[in-house]
Amino acid sequence: MKLKYLLFFLSSSLFFAQHTFQTPFEKGNGNQSVTYDEMNSYYQDLAKNFSTIQYLKKGEDDNGRPIYVVVYNPFPEKDLEKLRKEKVILFVNNGIHPGEPDGIDATMMLMRDLVTKKIKTPQNIIIASVSAYNVSGMLNRGSFSRANQNGPEQYGFRGNARNYDLNRDFIKADSRNARSFQEIYQWLKPDVFIDNHVSNGADYQYTFTYISTFKERLGNVLGEYFYNNYQADNLKDLKKLGYESTPYVNIHGDVPEIGFAAFEDSPRYSTGYASLFNTLATMPETHMLKPYDKRVDATYKYMFVNVQNLDKDYKKIKQLRTKNLQQYQAGKQYGIRWKIDSTKYSTMDFKGFEGKYKPSEVSGKPRLYYDRNKPFTKRIKLFTTAFATGYVTIPKYYVIPQSQHRVIEEFKRNQIQMKRLEKDSTIAVESYKINDFKTVKNPYEGHYLHFETTVDTSNKNLNFITGDYIVPTTQEGVKYIIETLEPEALDSFFNWNFFDGILAQKEYYSAYIFEDTAAELLKKDKDLKQKFEAKKTSDKKFADDGTAQLDWVYRNSPYFEEKTFRQYPIYRIL
Repeated sequence: MKLKYLLFFLSSSLFFAQHTFQTPFEKGNGNQSVTYDEMNSYYQDLAKNFSTIQYLKKGEDDNGRPIYVVVYNPFPEKDLEKLRKEKVILFVNNGIHPGEPDGIDATMMLMRDLVTKKIKTPQNIIIASVSAYNVSGMLNRGSFSRANQNGPEQYGFRGNARNYDLNRDFIKADSRNARSFQEIYQWLKPDVFIDNHVSNGADYQYTFTYISTFKERLGNVLGEYFYNNYQADNLKDLKKLGYESTPYVNIHGDVPEIGFAAFEDSPRYSTGYASLFNTLATMPETHMLKPYDKRVDATYKYMFVNVQNLDKDYKKIKQLRTKNLQQYQAGKQYGIRWKIDSTKYSTMDFKGFEGKYKPSEVSGKPRLYYDRNKPFTKRIKLFTTAFATGYVTIPKYYVIPQSQHRVIEEFKRNQIQMKRLEKDSTIAVESYKINDFKTVKNPYEGHYLHFETTVDTSNKNLNFITGDYIVPTTQEGVKYIIETLEPEALDSFFNWNFFDGILAQKEYYSAYIFEDTAAELLKKDKDLKQKFEAKKTSDKKFADDGTAQLDWVYRNSPYFEEKTFRQYPIYRIL
C-alpha cells in the first residue's frame, strides 16, 4: 500500500513538473490573446487537476454558445448558500467587450496561481469569474475593429450576435447574455464585483485607470467606506506593485489637465447594476495605448490586491453591506436622478503628456495630438461628488398587475420577493400619470429611450384581481425595485420602453362629426366654456389653431374616457 502511494506521489510530482499550466498568452510574445476554445480547454484542464476549481456552464450567449463561470473555492464545503454566511464572494466579469481581452488572459493566470498556491490561499474568499461573457463577440476575431488600441494581435468584437453593446443591457436585459448574467449574479450574490475593460479617450502616462460606482448611488454608509478605505487600499497596494492609477479619464476631444468628473455608471452598466444590490463594484479601464502585456499585468495585479484586501476586510464589508440597507426603508427619501456637484472636488497630481494642436495631414485643419516627449505632472481637479436632482418617498409596497408579465419575469430572475393577491381586493394606492417625457431621435441599443420623464401623482382606491402581485420594499433588492419601477429614474423600465403601450391613444374622433358635438357641449356646459375661453385668451398659439381647440374640447369632455392613456400601470402603497 505504501508503495502505491509513493508511486502516486512521484507520478503527480512528475506531472506538475512537466505541466506548468502556462496560458496561451504566456506562451506567446506578450501580444496575443487566448481564443474561446483555448480558454475553455485551459479551464477544463485546471478543473480536472485541481479540486479547488470548478468550470460550470451557467448560461448562454445570443448565438446559443455556453457562458462559463470558473469558481475558485479552497474550502471543503461547496454549497455557496452555506459558505456565504461566513465567507465573502469576489465576482469578476471578463470579455463583455471582447476587443478588450485583458481580463480574460489575466484571470486565467490568477486562477492558476491560486490553485498552484503561487498566491497564498485566501482564508475567507470564494472567487468566481465569467471566463468570457460576450461569447459571440469573442468568436468574431479580427485585428482592426479597435482602431486606436495597441494590441493584442487579434481580438474579438464589441457587439454580440445581435449587435448589442452588452454593457448597456444590464437593467433592460434584452439579450440572453444579460439574462444569464442576472441569473449568475443572483446565484453568487457577490460582495465585491470587478468588470475588466480597456479605456478610450485621451493619452496620459497611466496604464491603469478605473471607474468606481458613485458613492452616493451605492449608499453613503457603504460608499464612503468603498472610496476612502477599500478602494484606497487597493490603489495604494497597486502602486507598490508598479502601477500608479487615476480615475477613468472621462473626457473626449479635450485635454485632461482641465480636470474631469466621475463617470456615472447608471444601472444599464454592470457596476451600476451591482450597486443596486449593495455590492462594491469597480470597472478597471487599462489604457488602450499601452502595450498589451503591461495592460494584462496591471489587470492581474489589481485583482490580486482585491483578493488580499477582501480577505483582510471581509467581516467589515459584510457588516457594512447589511448596515447600508437600513438607508432604504419605507418613508425615507431616495435619490432617483444624480448630477455631479461642480462646487465640490478633490485634487490629484495627474501624470499626462502635453496636448498640442497642429495642421492635420488629412484635412489641413487643426488636430489634437499628445507629445510623449513632454510628460508632465500637474495638479488637477476631480469631481467625484454627486447630488440628487430628483427624489421619491420609498413606499411600503408596489402593486404590479399580473398583465405586466415582462416586469414580473424580470423581477423573478432578479430574485425579488413578491406575493400574489389571494382574492379580488380594493386597495388605497398612490397612482402616477405620465405628465411629460422626451425621447431620443435615434435608436439606442435597440430602444427609443425616454428621458426627463415627469409624473403627476394622485391617490385612488383601485380594484385589483386575484393573482396580481404585491412587492414589499423591505428586502435586499429594494434599490433594484425602485430604480426599475419609478418612471422618473434614469434607467427605469418606463424609460426603456416597457410601458410604451400607455403612450398611444386608442380611441379617436372624426373632426367633421365632433365639431357639432363640441359646439353643443360648449353651449350646455358654462364651466367648460369659461375654461375654453380662458385658454384662448392666455395662449395665442392655441387661439390660432382650430384643430387644437377641437381636441381640447374632446379631451375635457365625457367622450374622452381613456383611463389607460398615460396611466402608469404600477402602483404604490405608502
